[in-house]
Amino acid sequence: MRPCVGQCGWHYRRPATGWLRFSAVDNPARGVDAVVVGAGPNGLAAAARLARRGWKVVVYEAAATIGGGSRTKPLTADSVFDVCAAVHPFGVSSPAFEELHLGDHGLDWLYPRVGLAHPFDDGTAAALYRDVDETCAGLGPDADRWRARVGRLAADWDRLRHLVLGPVIGGSLQHPLQMGRFGALAGLPASTAVRLFRTREAKALLGGFSAHAGTALDQPATAGVGLSMLAAAHAVGLPVASRGSQSIVDALAAIVRGAGGEIVCDQPITSLRQLPPARATLLDVTPGQFASMAGRPAPRWKHGVAAWKLDLLLSGPMPWTAAVCADAGTVHLGGEFHDIAVAEKRTARGELPRRPYVIVNQPSISDPSRAPQGHHVIWAYRHVPNGCTAPEATTGIEMQFDRFAPGWRDLVVHSRVMTAGDYADYNPSYIGGDIAGGAMTFRQVVARPRLSVDPYRTAVAGVWLCSQSTPPGPGVHGMSGWLAAGAVLAGDRR
Repeated sequence: MRPCVGQCGWHYRRPATGWLRFSAVDNPARGVDAVVVGAGPNGLAAAARLARRGWKVVVYEAAATIGGGSRTKPLTADSVFDVCAAVHPFGVSSPAFEELHLGDHGLDWLYPRVGLAHPFDDGTAAALYRDVDETCAGLGPDADRWRARVGRLAADWDRLRHLVLGPVIGGSLQHPLQMGRFGALAGLPASTAVRLFRTREAKALLGGFSAHAGTALDQPATAGVGLSMLAAAHAVGLPVASRGSQSIVDALAAIVRGAGGEIVCDQPITSLRQLPPARATLLDVTPGQFASMAGRPAPRWKHGVAAWKLDLLLSGPMPWTAAVCADAGTVHLGGEFHDIAVAEKRTARGELPRRPYVIVNQPSISDPSRAPQGHHVIWAYRHVPNGCTAPEATTGIEMQFDRFAPGWRDLVVHSRVMTAGDYADYNPSYIGGDIAGGAMTFRQVVARPRLSVDPYRTAVAGVWLCSQSTPPGPGVHGMSGWLAAGAVLAGDRR
């Protein structure tokens, strides 16, 4: 075990002149109602909502293509991989995507036969199916507890998703009883919530999903992350997007353009003064980036652990020791709950554990278009300390593959590593490689970025945040942008 060195921060300089004096960007749209900065899922969802309400909208994207965390790129000439987000239980659950009818614009969800597998060292694995009873068949004495706790949340998912995918205060006010029932468990640390179960299988399933939070599992609200994802996995499944996550943002962009909106790529925005005058400006950026753009003091905002990813093209299926993993769209590697909790705690305090928790996606199982016939694309990432530069991070992923799929190295046709620094370079909002828009601490889950009935409105008149640094937080669901646009519309009516 060794500390991981290398930090990445966001520095800003207050403009010499007042930010309120706007100057147009190159070839700006004229007479716009709303300007959106950032063409990821949230920025495009905000633009789509406003454009469909008759607002003239222009979106500025710094990169050459749209997408943010939903881009899909070639791995080789005949294979593709998702750069960041890959599996979308909250995307298929999203009220925003539902109202926008993304399926009418080319989005198709594809489902694996087994949603998720969690292997152990003895060659067995816990398996999560969309069907609650099929899952419970593998949980032994925990079957009834799983039905009572997780199954009940899944059965009520159609209402619960509006709480999970909405602002904390707003959901509490609109659905106080339901929020109270869910919050009693959701606010717990995962290390406490797993005591509801006795088997290593049930504990590992809850712990593996809770670890998506990217923080120590003894922290409050980590159980809420796990329970929300488990409920969604049972209720709507763990799908991938046909042809890659790019299909999601392509569908959103088609809606924006179809409603008369404009999307301008290769246009980085570093100051609000670059933007044309508009009734509303929505920023798909972090709080620190907003402060820099507006020339305001840096906010109290903590960035979390970074992502470190390994993409593989294999000449055959991954040789998992546990047979059920071969049919699973997602595989969680890390062993039993205690092992995952230790790895995530050490990562959160700046160390680089040799046996990390690894999230694996096998998209070609349900979407053969991702790879040549007979080949498979494997997408795997781990958490590392923010700004990590240690190449041993890749070795940790490989060692977990050796542990649970010996012989995989013989199948590798091509591989690619994406480090924490690569993620920071790929997307300026991924500070130090933090792909979640800020640490998922209890304070930054409840007050994201501040405790308010309107957390999207900034201190600058006419400017809103619409990024995953606002509720409901990380994930490809578009709800941060959708809700920010709703706040704009509500304020415009007053």
